[in-house]
Amino acid sequence: MTWWAWMIGGAILLGAELAFVDARFYLVFIGTAAMVVGAVTGSVADIPDWAQWLGFAALSVASMVIFRKRIYQRLRGRAAQSLAGQPGGELALPRALAPGESCQVEHAGSFWTVQNDGRTALAAGARVRISRVEGLTLLVRADA
Repeated sequence: MTWWAWMIGGAILLGAELAFVDARFYLVFIGTAAMVVGAVTGSVADIPDWAQWLGFAALSVASMVIFRKRIYQRLRGRAAQSLAGQPGGELALPRALAPGESCQVEHAGSFWTVQNDGRTALAAGARVRISRVEGLTLLVRADA
């Protein structure tokens, strides 16, 4: 493959991760590996295609295994991830919920099904506390 094809492919992968897709930072390392292979291919003559693909695969996997978790946590932070949907967290209800009734709520950047887990009705706009999580459903009770 030519050096410029690697560079274009890498730029597309980086751009997709940064602008359109939240692939949890995997495309950044794959795109960077493609650009590194492109730079090496452009500076060293006659690298066989199999060696380019082998280098690309090795760089992609190695960089993800070694660096991804640390860099992703540093850039995205741990606090928002660890608190989203965890018991003890709080949220505001968009509408009133009778006991056992549910609705959709945006919480911590995601949409969740929220179900009233208590024995009393919850008013619209009320602050409630997450009592437990069952799959993608947050079971809530009145904030005491």
